[in-house]
Amino acid sequence: MARSGQVRIIAGRWRGRRIPVPPVPGLRPSPDRVRETLFNWLQPHLPGARCLDLFAGTGVLGLEALSRGAGGLVALDRHPRVVAHLRGLADQLDAAGLVRVICADACRWLQAGGGGIRPGFDLVFLDPPFRRGLVDRCLRRLVADDWLARPAWIYVEAERAWQPAALPPGLRVVRSRAAGQLGYHLLQAGIP
Repeated sequence: MARSGQVRIIAGRWRGRRIPVPPVPGLRPSPDRVRETLFNWLQPHLPGARCLDLFAGTGVLGLEALSRGAGGLVALDRHPRVVAHLRGLADQLDAAGLVRVICADACRWLQAGGGGIRPGFDLVFLDPPFRRGLVDRCLRRLVADDWLARPAWIYVEAERAWQPAALPPGLRVVRSRAAGQLGYHLLQAGIP
């Protein structure tokens, strides 16, 4: 269980490591139980995976993936304070060579071509602020601008009421659960 102002990495090489939550309004770390379920779903797909965390916040989703064997992480956040925090965490974990942290608005960054970051991500974490339409906008950009490997996995964390109305072609929901006011979903991309 995480203490106030901290989240912990659940498994892998950094198992039990506590990650401080930067004091930025609106950060909403994914609960331990939700992350445990998510990474049970993803475990067969993690070794060597290239990961993209579009709304990194605390960084715990991407760092958990690296801890469990993912091969690299590009983490975005639009708050400079969060970006500085994430870069510091990568240094503390001796993972700076695996992590690239970028200060950017996720939807604009995707649409603008990612500033030289090559596409072909195996796993995308999509956990934006609630009730702003960002999930659907980012899903459209990920597909339209060809950011995904084939196959790829997209984790969506949103308000419980969010339902994928019309997913872009080639995406399908393979798992969905809810916890309190939170809904979380695993999508597969690159399917026929």
